[in-house]
Amino acid sequence: MTSSAASRPPCTLLRAGDIRDLAAEHGLRPRKTFGQHFVVDANVLHKIVRLAELEPSDVVVEIGPGFGSLTLALLPHVAELIAVEVDRRLAALLPETVAACCPAYAARLTVVEADALDVVSLPTEPTALVANLPYNVAVPVLLRFLDRFPSIRRALVMVQREVAERLCATPGTEPYGAPSVKLRWYGTAKIVANVSREVFWPKPHVDSAVLRFDRGCVRTADAGPVFAVVDAAFRHRRKTLRSALAAWAGSREAAERVLRAAAVDPGARGEQLGLDEFVRIAELGPTLR
Repeated sequence: MTSSAASRPPCTLLRAGDIRDLAAEHGLRPRKTFGQHFVVDANVLHKIVRLAELEPSDVVVEIGPGFGSLTLALLPHVAELIAVEVDRRLAALLPETVAACCPAYAARLTVVEADALDVVSLPTEPTALVANLPYNVAVPVLLRFLDRFPSIRRALVMVQREVAERLCATPGTEPYGAPSVKLRWYGTAKIVANVSREVFWPKPHVDSAVLRFDRGCVRTADAGPVFAVVDAAFRHRRKTLRSALAAWAGSREAAERVLRAAAVDPGARGEQLGLDEFVRIAELGPTLR
């Protein structure tokens, strides 16, 4: 954290009792359909902000702000915060909460009431994504935002521990799969903290982890053809690539031609390949299938 950030007055963070009081006052209950689990531990919130290494010029997009626990922790450290909230009740309440708990920085908040999966543009191009992602849509939301907003240089997201392990997995390991390869297309990721289920309301049945993502070079190529190969390879992950890619290539014989041209063993499985191999297969496919 920079010295200028440290000198700014902090916002009043929400405690567990504050969140429950707000919920009761407004007749709100966490909704399973939205994957809502709200952070009620200030230490975790401060840790997330610290790990995000934000600059005063950053424009942060937060997905699923809920009652605003993380929002309040982030606002003093950024130029602008765009909160994307699908729950219209919480979207309407968030500006009121920020005005009451963080008046010095309330003007930095913009609320977008929308399903994050449907968002294709934002009022300002975000430079960072920081969020306690809804459990039920964490992977597709993260991948879509990285694809739609190449201006995002860094992401720090809290997800289920198992999901974080899949996203960070390397070839040949049990958690490695399509999400691992797809995230690698955009950059690199690692788990930077573990989070107990005890810091959430309501308490989930699993523990969580904080995942840090740093973008690599912005790709000009279309991810679609590569992701199509990845999806086909992992759809039946125990099949050899010769068989798994048969439908994609048109036949087992065509799949074998492409694989051999890409210097990939047709008898290998998708879990053994890295991103570069999938890219070569996708590039050669149209000419050799």
